[in-house]
Amino acid sequence: MRAAIFFLILLAVFAPITATANEKQANALHKTEVRGISSLAPARLEDMITASVAASGVEFSTSWLDKQAVAKGDANWRCLSEALYFEARGETVKGQFAVAEVIMNRVAHSRFPSSLCGVINQGTGKKFQCQFSYTCDGKAENVSEPRSYARVSKVARAVIDGRVPKLTNDATHYHTTAVSPSWSRVYTKTARIGVHIFYRHNVWSTSN
Repeated sequence: MRAAIFFLILLAVFAPITATANEKQANALHKTEVRGISSLAPARLEDMITASVAASGVEFSTSWLDKQAVAKGDANWRCLSEALYFEARGETVKGQFAVAEVIMNRVAHSRFPSSLCGVINQGTGKKFQCQFSYTCDGKAENVSEPRSYARVSKVARAVIDGRVPKLTNDATHYHTTAVSPSWSRVYTKTARIGVHIFYRHNVWSTSN
């Protein structure tokens, strides 16, 4: 299964088609590259994927996060850090990066507010309309695990700075595996990372 996933990712990464190639040439080039990738052993495929992630300078591990400088930022960084803490601090590090990516994708989407704080607080105070449950669950938003908060704040910083490879294929929604919201049967499923499943709104348009 892992080899199949690596294979699909590598097809996207290593199968470019130039704008000047005609359809016949493009198909021939694609088939050649598919044969080349198919001939690689699973271990080699994994090494290539790992190298691609490593090239970004980001590792999906708590040890990597602990080595990073204390994160700082403006109000939007604080909003994203808080959202990750209350929404995803129990997730894997990769899952936390994926959740952060979804929030960033919403900022770029015309159907959502154009700032991190705007996206995160959308619908807050309106019954059944808040986008992130922690903003309207009636509970005080107290950070009781400072180490976890320090880590997710570094995740937020790295995502805002554009240091992280894409993980969710433009996902704009997610839910945990413990629930099955009605919209999950309508939107396009794009990824499953940790305990979260990710989806993309069927109509994508940027706010820019």
